[in-house]
Amino acid sequence: MEGQAMNKSFADSPDPRAGLARERTGLAGYRTMDALDRTTLAWIRTALTWASFGFGMVAFFRTLSEKSPTEESQRLHEGAIAFGAALIVLGLVATVLVGTSRWLTLWKLRCGQPLELSPWPLSITVALLFAVIGLAGLWAIFVH
Repeated sequence: MEGQAMNKSFADSPDPRAGLARERTGLAGYRTMDALDRTTLAWIRTALTWASFGFGMVAFFRTLSEKSPTEESQRLHEGAIAFGAALIVLGLVATVLVGTSRWLTLWKLRCGQPLELSPWPLSITVALLFAVIGLAGLWAIFVH
């Protein structure tokens, strides 16, 4: 609504710079959309990397336990399965969260609502989850 009112005031203005301002305002929207695309793609890339690393850990330690079937390698394999599964889940959760965040941001932009800074940004939330999963994985490997 606010953007439409601003565009209308530009259209009614006799100032020749009004058209240029309207064009710049439209381009700002495209730049914002491009920035959202880049950020979303970076999150997807990161989440895919976490999930891939999780699958790789499970496969590596499975091979280790098959080639050397000791109690120690079996314990490492079980810990790696827990940690790898946690990385896969974290990748999936991050993908869902970034998709939801992107959708809400686009909805607010289209409705002309102001964007607010979150007290818990997605990056900090996922970093804390990653730290907890990392500590749990270390505990599962070395203490369990």
